[in-house]
Formats: sequence, C-alpha cells, structure tokens
Amino acid sequence: MSYWTDDPFLKRLIPLATASFLKGLSSSFKSPTILFGHNLLPEGAGLQPPPLNVLAAKLTKKRAFVVTDEFAGRFAKQVVKSLTAAGVTSSIWDKALPEPPINTVKDCGAAMTDFEPDLIVAVGGGSVIDTAKAAWILYEHPELEDLFNLSPFTPFTLRNKAILAVFPTTSGTGSETTGVSVITDPAAHRKVPLASPELMPDYAFLVPEFTKSMPPKLTMGTGLDALSHAWDCACLPASNEITDALALCAIEMIFKWLPRAVEDGEDMEARLKMITAASIAGLAFGQGGISLTHSFGHSLGGLFDIHHGLAVGVFIPYATRYYAPVTHKYLNICKALECKGKTDEESLDNLLHKLKDFFARLGAPWTIRDLGITKEDFQEKMEKLVQYSMDDIQTATSPRPITSAQSEKFLRYAYEGQDIDF
Repeated sequence: MSYWTDDPFLKRLIPLATASFLKGLSSSFKSPTILFGHNLLPEGAGLQPPPLNVLAAKLTKKRAFVVTDEFAGRFAKQVVKSLTAAGVTSSIWDKALPEPPINTVKDCGAAMTDFEPDLIVAVGGGSVIDTAKAAWILYEHPELEDLFNLSPFTPFTLRNKAILAVFPTTSGTGSETTGVSVITDPAAHRKVPLASPELMPDYAFLVPEFTKSMPPKLTMGTGLDALSHAWDCACLPASNEITDALALCAIEMIFKWLPRAVEDGEDMEARLKMITAASIAGLAFGQGGISLTHSFGHSLGGLFDIHHGLAVGVFIPYATRYYAPVTHKYLNICKALECKGKTDEESLDNLLHKLKDFFARLGAPWTIRDLGITKEDFQEKMEKLVQYSMDDIQTATSPRPITSAQSEKFLRYAYEGQDIDF
C-alpha cells in the first residue's frame, strides 16, 4: 500500500509551503458557520427559527444522511427529530468506528451513495466526523478508488452533491472546524491525513449537552488533544496572527475550564467552554499547523493502543523544549498564562512547571512510562516508533528538523521524563 505522505517530493514541498517567510505573501482564513449554546435543538416555538430550520431552507432535495456510532446514536436521534420537524428526510448510519478504518469509510460512502443526500450530518466524536468527511469524498467521486494517495495539493471538488454539518460529542479533536480527516490503514498501523480547505464543514453545531456524558478520563483525554492542537500551533513559525490569537485563546480557556469539566461533568458552563475551546483550537491548528506532538503521538497511539488525546498530550512538554532553540514563540504562551520570567530560559522553565502542575491536577500522564507501557515493550517497538514518527507528515512541519537518531533520543527522554537538552 502506498500513501501520499510517503511521496519524497511532497515531503520536501510541505516545509516550504508552511515556511514563515511566505506568511506575508498570501494568506487566507476560513471558518464554518459555528452555532453554539444551550438551545440549538429547541422543541417548541421560540423568538427565532430553530437553526436547523434555517439550514433546511437552503436544501433542494431535503435529504440528510446522518453518520454516527453506537455511543452517539442517541444524540443522532435528537438531531433527526429536529431535521424531521424542519421537513428533512433522514437516514442514520451508525457503524462508524474509532480511528476510522478505510473499509468502514468505504462502507459509509456506499450507503451514502445509495441514499443520495444533499446534506451530510456527522454526530459524534472526531472519528465519526472524520468518517463522514472521507465518505463524503467517495460520495462526490464514486470513481475514486484510493483515498490514501489523495494529497492536499489535489482539488477535492466537493459540494456538487451535498454539504456537511457536524455535531461534535467530545471536546478535543476540533474536526468540526478543520479541513482534515484522519483515516487508518489497519494492516499497516498507519494513520493518513486527508487535508483540504474543502473538507471544512459548512456548519458546526456545538451542543454542550452532547458532551455531558463523557467520563472524567475521556474528558481529560479529549481536552489534552485540544490543548496539544493549540499549544503546538502557537509554537510554530508558520502560524499567522489570526491562528496565533485563536491558539492562545484556546490555551487560556482549557487551563481554566478543563479541570472543572473533569471534576464535575454536570458543570454545563465548563462543558460549553470546553467544546468552544476545542473548536477554537481546531480553527487555529487547521490553518496554522501542528507538528511533533502529533507525529510522535500518532505513532505511540497506533503501536500501543493509547487514546489519541493522551498520546499527543504527553509530548507537549518535550516538543516545547525541543522547539525552544529555534523559536521563542512559547513566550506568547508564557504571557497568556502569566508566567513570564526575567529571562527566556526562566520563562520556559516557569511555563513547563505550570504545565506540569496542570497535568497533575488533571491526573494526566507526564511521561510515556505513566501511560503504563513497560520498558521492555517500549524498547521492542522503538524501531517502529522512530520509523512511523519520521514518516508522519507532521514531522515535516517542525520548526526544528529532527533526525531518526534524535527521534529515538526524544522518545527515550519522554519515557523517563527527562528535560530535552539536545
């Protein structure tokens, strides 16, 4: 199996395309229509038309294909009830799986093609939304046989048949506000990103009640995913003033509201703030980039079956120290979190101490060892960890290049909790 992420030419092109010196030449920013609050699916008459009625009025066929999974199916039924009230005929497909396998995506695309919707609705976490996005490509282009070789530099040409609306049920992936879908080749343990501005949803409905049932550990894990998106983006030279502002806003919100959401899942103010923060982080990293937290996190999560949010979150402190010799953008995070010191080095130390205290309050893993991975198992899979991390396309966007030897050293430091000193 081949993947667009392995193309040597594209690997050389991506660092150039994300280089900081290009920022002033031509930049753009895109966002879905975002609706958020506690009354997005009203059952009775109100002062204004229900949001889904406004959306339904723009449809021609008024046929909605709803992608969900077994867990989020109950929320999908609420959405379908509102769609029905708006005059839209719906079909629910509830077979989405975590880390979307390519065969599941193809099955979803086939069912979508049979139903012929003009609205695709995703109700669920990041995997559900990513499944809907990838299946949408197949619905729009039934002749397409190989999603794994669809590069970001290829026009996707979507919206000839349908538009996309999403209802996230977690507060982490940010997929509701990005033009990215990550799908999996299970046979090779490979995650492959599909990326295009065209994949950004047309509408994002942020219903905090849909996140209320997340248990504390899942709340923490998805929150760390959002934090890694915002933190990495804020450190990358290729991000711009808009994405920087969004990333820093998301970091501040997550530091304030994630502990409350973890400690009390019924705290609806915290739930609303966190689902909003995750979407803000999505807007930031989707157009400003992410790097080593995710390239290492993808590899670790795939090889050891670790929750994505925990797998990427554990690398935040190590990536920050690794970037520090070539960029001082971490100082913006210091300012946002009010922990600047007298020198840059003192500021960095203060920042990572504050991050460590935050992780401790959440009960989050600070080292790879904390994830329950034995040293023997870690050593046995080290070669693949390094290979998969180096092959991951996010490594190409690192502000500081990294070699295979450095990657192995980086991983060993992260396992033991050592400060990066190379």
